[in-house]
Amino acid sequence: MSIGEQIAWDDTVLPFQLDNSDIRGRVARLDSALENVLEKHAYPPVVEALIAEATLLTAMIGQTIKLRWKLSLQIRGDGPVRLIATDYYAPEAEGAPARIRAYASFDRDRLDTQAEPYSQIGKGYFAILIDQGPDMTPYQGITPLAGKSLSACAETYFAQSEQLPTRFALSFGRATLPGQPQAWRAGGVMLQHMPGNSEAPKREAAEQAENWTRANMLLDTVEELELIGPHVGPPELLARLFHEEAPRVYDPQAVHFGCSCSEEKVRSTLSIYSAKDIGTMTTPEGTVTADCQFCGAHYVMDPATLGFEGKDG
Repeated sequence: MSIGEQIAWDDTVLPFQLDNSDIRGRVARLDSALENVLEKHAYPPVVEALIAEATLLTAMIGQTIKLRWKLSLQIRGDGPVRLIATDYYAPEAEGAPARIRAYASFDRDRLDTQAEPYSQIGKGYFAILIDQGPDMTPYQGITPLAGKSLSACAETYFAQSEQLPTRFALSFGRATLPGQPQAWRAGGVMLQHMPGNSEAPKREAAEQAENWTRANMLLDTVEELELIGPHVGPPELLARLFHEEAPRVYDPQAVHFGCSCSEEKVRSTLSIYSAKDIGTMTTPEGTVTADCQFCGAHYVMDPATLGFEGKDG
């Protein structure tokens, strides 16, 4: 694969279907998008790994939502890593890129930097939330943390909450390409068994179960370097893994880093407070400041223009 072809598949999610197996899926590559997520904070490597995995999962899961919807993934635990939060913003229009962002909250003093990353979350829950826009009730699905990785948690979520057998194979980490600085690269494959007819004959159900087992065995043969490239593109990877299953690919979805924060939104959040409350938030320099947890944007505002009482408070 040439450098041009490699770049063409960076930061994309490629949906596909295995026509001979009633299985759908996605191949994802996150490179500069993930690098932009992580460079906003000086996370310890153990936390970076968790965010990388969560961001990759979010990109693959989020690709199915409709235009202008938002999908969020939240992992909360009682361990040193208290929260991992991601947001996937579907494209505003056909052909536009999706946007993704993520951050983590953790207790640095309790963190074991030599431990396996997932162990630092502890007991808690895995949640997927879908915001369909104004005047629509958000969807929320929650399952307890289970398994030995975030991808295992996602598989359990789909099995329990959606009754959809699901499988992930992921790879992520810092990599160095010739002539380029070290940077994050991440890639993965998601498989999902499409819902069948509940009244289908037992023979057909058994055949579908066999197809799912075979697809999982084929996915087990994937190598980590194949998932992150740069020498194997997503279409070539699907052909290598599933050529006998008749893979059919659809249009790829570009995914960029993007944050929805703004001073206007910060002001709207602070508008519920009285002038007295705003006074307690005012710095010795006479300003009110706010930082975005996702992108690190720093906002400095005049306290006299904030709060529901505004300048008259």
